[in-house]
Amino acid sequence: MLPIHSRCWLCRQPLRLMQQGICSYCLRTLPAKPCCCPVCGLPSGDPHQPCGRCLQKAPPWQALVFVSDYRPPISTLVKNFKFQQTPALAPTLARLILLHWLQAHREQHLNRPEVILAVPLQDKRCWRRGYNQSELLALPLARWLGCEYRPGALRRIRATAPQQQLIARLRRRNLRGAFRCDKGLAGKHVALLDDVVTTGSTMAEIATLLQKQGVASLQIWCVCRTL
Repeated sequence: MLPIHSRCWLCRQPLRLMQQGICSYCLRTLPAKPCCCPVCGLPSGDPHQPCGRCLQKAPPWQALVFVSDYRPPISTLVKNFKFQQTPALAPTLARLILLHWLQAHREQHLNRPEVILAVPLQDKRCWRRGYNQSELLALPLARWLGCEYRPGALRRIRATAPQQQLIARLRRRNLRGAFRCDKGLAGKHVALLDDVVTTGSTMAEIATLLQKQGVASLQIWCVCRTL
């Protein structure tokens, strides 16, 4: 019997190339993303221009790249990755991010990042899970793109309530002062990575810190964007 990582994570058929994780058939049949704003990632009428929301109040980043809205089958893989002790999914999900970033890079002329940062977990939550899922995504992406991953540049310095239990207004308040960013990112093109972006509150809090550092540009990468 083939080991599970030699089979497609979705259809469980044997893979010709084990490192791909998802077979070419399942990859082609993944649900198409809706038309979304390239800046905030929310539904929009033009996938190449900022939406009205971003024109009125631009988020503190330049582009948001994601694989899928939060629905099966990708959301199921993310849940297994985070909550079912399946870190072996990391290269597969990272590869999906890479494919979508390469497409956005061609279509939107995005800067190639020089530094990748992963959203940090609280120490206790990371200890219970055994790993930071965003860090496991960042490591192969940095290697494939030939850029630097800085695991210690971004730290969570204050415990916060789980974001999924809060409404949008309380999410922003919950995150104030929760992160600290080291110096040394001024003038760098940065990609900030997380597994799921919901309201964007976490990303906005960190992005504001990075803006104060004087980063040259900032992109947000994630597997799923909640629409």
